[in-house]
Amino acid sequence: MTSPDPPRAPVIEVRSLSKHYGRRNEVRAVDRLSLEVYPGETFGLLGPNGSGKTTTIRMLNGIVRPTSGRAVVNGYDISTQMDDVKRSTGLLAESPGLYEKLSPREYLEFVGSLYDVDMKLLKDRAERLLELFGLEQRGDDLLEGFSRGMKQKVLIAAALIHDPPIVFLDEPTSALDPLASLVVRDLIKDLAEKAGKTVFVSSHILSLMEEVCDRIAIIDRGKAVAVGTVTEIVELSGTSTLEDAFIKLTGGTGHPDALSWRKAVAPA
Repeated sequence: MTSPDPPRAPVIEVRSLSKHYGRRNEVRAVDRLSLEVYPGETFGLLGPNGSGKTTTIRMLNGIVRPTSGRAVVNGYDISTQMDDVKRSTGLLAESPGLYEKLSPREYLEFVGSLYDVDMKLLKDRAERLLELFGLEQRGDDLLEGFSRGMKQKVLIAAALIHDPPIVFLDEPTSALDPLASLVVRDLIKDLAEKAGKTVFVSSHILSLMEEVCDRIAIIDRGKAVAVGTVTEIVELSGTSTLEDAFIKLTGGTGHPDALSWRKAVAPA
């Protein structure tokens, strides 16, 4: 008789995590958020703009301290072991900085040096990443001449240069044209399927999350209102699509384009 597989331990564990701002902590950017992410999973944080997605990612990368609650990332506490957390994660920020007078090769080596990656290993890893992302022919061109999609590829490669087990992507297709967005979607899939990374991606774009994520947490006003697979969330909400579930669970505030379209085509 074959014994059942042991339960997997989460690689990210969040318990009642909160971040408040203001003199009296009256602004609740994240409000008692709890969730778990498992090794090799692509997990999505889906929510309207201003729902707390970026604040959550910044806390889970040891950039800002929580007001209350606890989270463990790759076995490290985000409040007391921030340096260890940062070494365990790669981050593509929503509005990343990019030194456009550098080439992709120079930029990757610069970012790798910040993580104290051995120089020989760093050069080898940079070459592999350039090849992986189809940038080897332009590895010495200045980034200022790259399209937005190509720059995003370089930034994702930079998030991987120290070989972290967990990669955070905050609005990875923001401001990209449709073709560049498709390229980034394929890269996200490859991170989990080919590179074996745990991927935590945030976005307000439903089609992206539905396509690339194993599970999703819908967040609204700093609170998780649903966590599960797309099928589970749709069933939980009593709707028929993720879009309808999203609108229902966020009170209709997070998808103005869809609501405007429905009003426009609704019979008088």
